[in-house]
Amino acid sequence: MYPYPLFFGYGDVALLVIRVVLGIIFVVHGWPKIADLRKNSENFRGMGFKPGAFWGTLAALFEFFGGIAFVFGIFTSGLAFLFAVQFLVIILWRLGKGHHFAGGWEFDLLIFAALLLFVTLGAGHFVFDRMMFPGY
Repeated sequence: MYPYPLFFGYGDVALLVIRVVLGIIFVVHGWPKIADLRKNSENFRGMGFKPGAFWGTLAALFEFFGGIAFVFGIFTSGLAFLFAVQFLVIILWRLGKGHHFAGGWEFDLLIFAALLLFVTLGAGHFVFDRMMFPGY
């Protein structure tokens, strides 16, 4: 039996809140990368992602514009899958560099886990896709 029946019907609201928060995080972290693509490319090259210009630009554009789409619920499940792949790479890179869990990759793991919700459960009821694709 569900212990808190008062909150039982708010799953779609919870998915909306998590989706918007994740999308904002992606936009906020993607904007500085877009604002200085040259520096971002150098950073990616320095981290070992070669060619840095390709991977840095791809990550910048994906985080910023994908984050905006995520906020509005546009292609959420597909974007969540691609973001989950990105965050799996981030986690594995951090592990390979010897970063500790606390103060290292714990938030990346949390974001990865949240993205798995959207990959497996979908984005919920409050998405722009419902307006674009009736019957979605």
